[in-house]
Amino acid sequence: MKTYFTADLHFGHANVIKYNSRPFNSVEEHDRALVDNWNSVVTNKDRVYFLGDLAFHPSSAAKWVEKLNGLKYWIRGNHDNPSVLSNLRQYFQWVREMEEICILDNDAPHGKRYITLNHYAMRVWNKSHYGAWHLYGHSHGLLPDDPNSLSFDVGVDCHDYTPISYDRVKEIMSLKTWTSPLEKQNT
Repeated sequence: MKTYFTADLHFGHANVIKYNSRPFNSVEEHDRALVDNWNSVVTNKDRVYFLGDLAFHPSSAAKWVEKLNGLKYWIRGNHDNPSVLSNLRQYFQWVREMEEICILDNDAPHGKRYITLNHYAMRVWNKSHYGAWHLYGHSHGLLPDDPNSLSFDVGVDCHDYTPISYDRVKEIMSLKTWTSPLEKQNT
């Protein structure tokens, strides 16, 4: 079982193609490509944390969401209004506003990697001073990445319209120059 992260699919949202210069000629092509890209990396045994903004029109989105592989967990975004939630929540293990997860990882301190998941970028989060990570969406790649922060945008606009694996997240985080503020205080 692998773990993936993604955000900002915006199924059925024609304007997201224009506003974010997504390389698709129609909503149908856009939505089909997102499903194909997702399923090209995610199997039905994998876990996917989706960090918000699933669909613009819930009635048309169900046909796409039901095709997505994996066990899906949904962090609600600003476009995920009650009608979107009520029509699509059946395809997800849970729907939350924010979540803190722990992944067992021998490379992490004490073998546990703590990650805060939210639709929005934050400057600090639980255990951020101890090296916990933060993954978010919402900004569509327009928020500059901070090499001194253990957070970044996992949205489709940043990752070739495909979910990003935990292993790839680890690679990206390993390139950061973060130092704990606790260490800075002791020097």
